Amino acid sequence: MAKYRSSVTALYNKVVNFNVESLFSRHPGPGIPRTVFFNQNLPDSYFDPKGKPKKEHVYPTNQVISSKYTIITFLPRNLLEQFRRIANIFFAFIAILQFFPEFSTISPGLVIIPILIVLSITAIKDGYEDVKRHQSDRHVNHSQVRVLAGGDWVNPNLNGRKSRTFVRGIVPRRRPKRKDVEAGSTTKQDPDIEYDRADSMEEVEHHMFGDAGEIIRPHWHKTMWEDIRVGDFVKIMNDEPIPADLLICATSEDENVAFVETKNLDGETNLKSRNACPALTDLHTAASCVSTLNPFTIDCDRPDTNMYRFNATVTRNGEKSPVDVQTVLLRGTVLRNTDWVIGVVLFTGTETKIVLNSGGTPSKRSRVEKQINPQVLANLAILAIMAVVCGIADSQIEAVQYAEGAPWLYGDDVSNDNPRINGLITWAFALITFQNIVPISLYISIEFVKTCQALFIYFDYDIFYVKKNQPTIARSYNLSDDLGQIEYIFSDKTGTLTQNSMVFRECSIAGTVYHGDPEEDEDEDIKKTSGNSTDVVRETSNDSSYASTSVRGDDPAVLSAADVTAVKLSSGVLKHFRDERLSQDLARAVEAEPDSENAAQARSLNGFFSVLALCHTVLTAVDPVTGAIEYKAQSPDEAALVQAAADVGFIFRGREKEILLLQTPFSKETERYELLNILEFTSARKRMSVIIKKLDEQDGRLFLLTKGADNVIFERLKAGGDDWKRTTEAHLEDFANAGLRTLTLAYKVIQEDEYEAWSERYHEASTALEDREDKIEAVCNEIEQELRLLGATAIEDRLQDGVPETIADLKVAGIKVWVATGDKLETAIGSTSHIFDTAIGRSTNLIAEDSNIIIIRGSDRPVEHQMIQAVEEFFPDSGILDEHGIASKSPSTESTSAFPMRRLSLGVRDIVGDDNGNRPGGFVLVIDGAALDHALPDDDNKALLLRLATQCEGVICCRVSPLQKALVVKMVKDGLHVMTLAIGDGANDVSMIQAADVGVGISGEEGLQAVNSSDYAIAQFRFLKKLLLVHGHWSYARNGIMIVNFFYKNIVCIGVLWWFQIYCGWSSAYAFEYTYLLFWNSFWTIAPVLGIGLFDRIVDADVLMAFPELYRYGRERTWFSMKSFLIYMIDGVIQSVPIYFIITYAYFTTTSRTDGYSIELYEYSTTMVFATVIAVSLFNGLNTNVWTAWVFFAVFIGIIILWIFTAVYDAISPGWTVTNVYGNNYYLFTSAYFWLCQPLVIAIALLPRYLYRAWQLGYAPGDLEMLRYIRKTRPDLDMATLRSESTRSKPYASSRRRTSSHMSRASIACSSADNLSLDPRMAQDPRGASRTDMSTGIRSVYRGFDFATEEGGVAMRRMQTNLSERRQSSRNLPSIQQSPPKRSLRLFSSLRRKATLKKDD
Repeated sequence: MAKYRSSVTALYNKVVNFNVESLFSRHPGPGIPRTVFFNQNLPDSYFDPKGKPKKEHVYPTNQVISSKYTIITFLPRNLLEQFRRIANIFFAFIAILQFFPEFSTISPGLVIIPILIVLSITAIKDGYEDVKRHQSDRHVNHSQVRVLAGGDWVNPNLNGRKSRTFVRGIVPRRRPKRKDVEAGSTTKQDPDIEYDRADSMEEVEHHMFGDAGEIIRPHWHKTMWEDIRVGDFVKIMNDEPIPADLLICATSEDENVAFVETKNLDGETNLKSRNACPALTDLHTAASCVSTLNPFTIDCDRPDTNMYRFNATVTRNGEKSPVDVQTVLLRGTVLRNTDWVIGVVLFTGTETKIVLNSGGTPSKRSRVEKQINPQVLANLAILAIMAVVCGIADSQIEAVQYAEGAPWLYGDDVSNDNPRINGLITWAFALITFQNIVPISLYISIEFVKTCQALFIYFDYDIFYVKKNQPTIARSYNLSDDLGQIEYIFSDKTGTLTQNSMVFRECSIAGTVYHGDPEEDEDEDIKKTSGNSTDVVRETSNDSSYASTSVRGDDPAVLSAADVTAVKLSSGVLKHFRDERLSQDLARAVEAEPDSENAAQARSLNGFFSVLALCHTVLTAVDPVTGAIEYKAQSPDEAALVQAAADVGFIFRGREKEILLLQTPFSKETERYELLNILEFTSARKRMSVIIKKLDEQDGRLFLLTKGADNVIFERLKAGGDDWKRTTEAHLEDFANAGLRTLTLAYKVIQEDEYEAWSERYHEASTALEDREDKIEAVCNEIEQELRLLGATAIEDRLQDGVPETIADLKVAGIKVWVATGDKLETAIGSTSHIFDTAIGRSTNLIAEDSNIIIIRGSDRPVEHQMIQAVEEFFPDSGILDEHGIASKSPSTESTSAFPMRRLSLGVRDIVGDDNGNRPGGFVLVIDGAALDHALPDDDNKALLLRLATQCEGVICCRVSPLQKALVVKMVKDGLHVMTLAIGDGANDVSMIQAADVGVGISGEEGLQAVNSSDYAIAQFRFLKKLLLVHGHWSYARNGIMIVNFFYKNIVCIGVLWWFQIYCGWSSAYAFEYTYLLFWNSFWTIAPVLGIGLFDRIVDADVLMAFPELYRYGRERTWFSMKSFLIYMIDGVIQSVPIYFIITYAYFTTTSRTDGYSIELYEYSTTMVFATVIAVSLFNGLNTNVWTAWVFFAVFIGIIILWIFTAVYDAISPGWTVTNVYGNNYYLFTSAYFWLCQPLVIAIALLPRYLYRAWQLGYAPGDLEMLRYIRKTRPDLDMATLRSESTRSKPYASSRRRTSSHMSRASIACSSADNLSLDPRMAQDPRGASRTDMSTGIRSVYRGFDFATEEGGVAMRRMQTNLSERRQSSRNLPSIQQSPPKRSLRLFSSLRRKATLKKDD
């Protein structure tokens, strides 16, 4: 029995989880390794004996389709999707049943029209939505890229055919025909053809030969993305997206380095450096690519989803060269700061990594729609019982009365006419009679209402982005009610929550803090500068002269940064740093004498901004249009630091090889520094240093310039200056409390003999074969000691407008917000701390100053052990380990001995003690992609991770791939059975958006891929608040109340018909004239429920916005559930009792006719029709919360139509058409019973619901009732004011007030002091958030540090290699001479030189 039950359960789950996409989506399976051939023919093994290519060697096209349907699959797939609705199957069965004569009611053609209308309208809506997807796909697939052509070039590799879609199939693309000019005139060059500059000398010869010469010569032809094939050579220009997965052959830059922006893939905003494959660097022109003298092959591994792995081998002239991810450009990335790149296509379309990480377009159904199915099944079960009862009762009555000789049963003893057969026919006819128990108009009404709700969203000016003239668009109309039930939000960070634009806010120099000038004109300044920057970039993005000065500095045709005076606002930097007080201090410092009281401040200012201007990897570029310097940085925060230095006069003018050029206010000439070493930034080091030598005859000292996290800098400072350190540390606390990203600066002067010895050790470490990284770190740590503190910086990673307030209200609404980002761990924590600290303050503190951060990362220590120890240490009473049965195998003993929890010393201040985990800020879980790789595939680890995450107030997933984002969403959605929403703006968010119940795309800086795959498209994250709290809540409440009222109004009608069966021998006969039943859901009762779905408001929009707590009604599924369904069904059955029996016995007592004749059936049944229609209409009105003019119209229009119809229909004479009710109005409206029964029956039917509503409002009002009452009695009251008053009345209200994103940092600091809780745990120092890294056991304090740059990138390796080679070749340090007399420690000699000049004067 148990085995049978399990098999039935398995079958049921299989049916319930049936996925339509599985029937229509292609499953090619895992790809196979491939060999791509260039300038040579394919081997014979690639073809079968008939000469046809083998299937495994035919590669997919580069066409990417996110739409669901094609012309061929639209009809079957759409019908399958629609027939997932059980009601549609039932309606189709009933319609087919009526085609048989035995069950015919009216014309069979008319019977099938309703179901056809329902299916057609839904199909048209789905088709329209998919056409929009096709248009978006067309926009992407028809983007153009330069592909090698001419010169007899042939790509031998084989590609499949492109798919035909709606747009391509119906409206073929017509390209304009080329028009020939008159004979003798100059031939006009095809605009789609471009030649390399090396061929420019042949232009004259080219024009002499005309068109034929153009075609023969190797060139680059602009081709659509979808026409790119595996094996094509492509040329990508600066700022152009990459169309496929490419192997780099050559670039425009020295040493063939290219810079690429990968935020569409991994969300990281800092630029990555890539280099060309060394074996192919000579293929830098079209002619060299075409030459048959350059044959080679590329052996590639099978396509996979790992974004950080790429294995291939280039074979050329018998020599093999390795290929890894550093030599590859992936589709979805964008080329930056590089004039051009030539590459070969290795993977296209569905085999590119970004597409492999995104799933197919899902067919999403709302939760309400899914809940309707069991309710429809319940009604079908009721219908089946009613039909069976009618069939059995009719059969038994016929069997008994036939034996008694009933005359109407004469001859009912033949094979096709006997009690048994007639009982079966009565059963089938009962299905037709009571079919309205499942209203066919329900689904079409829902579709209509949801379409109107989508239009309400579209026309809502509050969520209309005026700047871009962009409304909020519902791309999937059927998910509006899901917006009102969201429990978890998964958000990308960059571009979604942050603008990825930096503002240099404040700095602390020598104990003095500079806050920057007031921000009253900041918005205008930002708008003006960003607008100008955008225009310039657009105009010059493809101009080859707009290049790095470090690369093209020797080209006389290119402007040199050393000759330029203006500095343009860098990309990603919103505004210039201005501080009047700083300007005055600098002016005094420039004029200060070496021995004056201002000399120390002058040295500090000079040193501070010199470190900002020299300690970096920024490149300079000169805009040929404006003639201004622009800084090209791998990350916007690094650009903001160099930009800030330039804003105050310390202008970095670029680099010439290893020579750095700097202009300062302290020197009239450009200062020159030789770059000796770069001690690069890593997540472990948390600092970056450069060793430079000043090229000055009078001052040739060596300097170590360092910037990094405050803890690593402070513990390396020279002893002394404690007051200065304490002041700087206090400033750092203030910066962090304001949500700013901090960085600490320091320096030291290095003696030449010390550097000589250290340089030898560094060289040995950098060339070591074993433990190279550890040895380099040890040697770097040696010289990064005894530093002198200069100060600290504070940068704001500008949030999107309204993000803090939006997140605060979403949290108040009970929605949990998770962040999934591709950023590295430090950036994820830093930026998210800014976001959530500013947004929520100390009320919920996802990451606040007093949060406890649990870090789980992929390392040598198993991820499972890290999670178990985290549970044991921080949540010992949660019972998680007992639930998973792993308490017995807890590795706590061995793990604590192998990885003991230890504190990371901060040098100056160590405020983390044994009380970790008791801080009042709660817990935040941070997990990286490497840890998810181990946790997600294993069911036990995934369950443990989910339980651990639910114990925390926030979760941040960093360094995650697009596929991992989707898996995290599915883990929460399937594991907790909650409603999820994912929001993002880039291609790396597509999988997450598709995996969530509701996907929201932001049309931001990262393209439209997220919008194209989303269900809702918004322009700003802040619009999500009204979309959920107002439109979502309204839609869910409207749809839920509408549906249960829909079932109610039909069960009342069915109940009346059912009670009639008692008096008609259970024959399934109609009590009403059939026309009244036919129009029941079309005219009489459809308007009131539509009025609820369109115009009802549980409360007004401003109330929902002011009180986000009301959203809990949606999260708790208050408005639509099986409980509410049963209540309304029972209410309908109860109301049908007085309607039928009171009217029946009123008419059956004494005839209502004045002539004494008995009544006809339709006389009293029409009275029932009137009473039922009026009762259900008023009942629907009673369930409406706001009576507007539209609601009045909806409630009474059906009643008015019924009266008019009855008067007209009953008056139609047989001369026009034969009806069964001709003349009925003569008896109906003159009957006293008709007028007596209407008010009596209606009042009795509505009395229970009326009494319940009166009791609820008077004695048990909820939040909604009270707010509606307040709005009714005080319509002019501002609900936001009421909210603030009610908040202040609570004893803990002060700690729950939200801060504005535009609130000044001073006010934030003041409010922080005022909002302290009385919790005894707050007696601790709340200024540092405790962090526990479960992979290492290190506990530390977080104080706002964040810095983003590429770690171990190609560009950095190239620079290190150049420095190493230069050291080996020249050993350019001068011989150690006798040390000069000891001088006062000045960072640079500008002041000394100035004093010397004055003495000479």
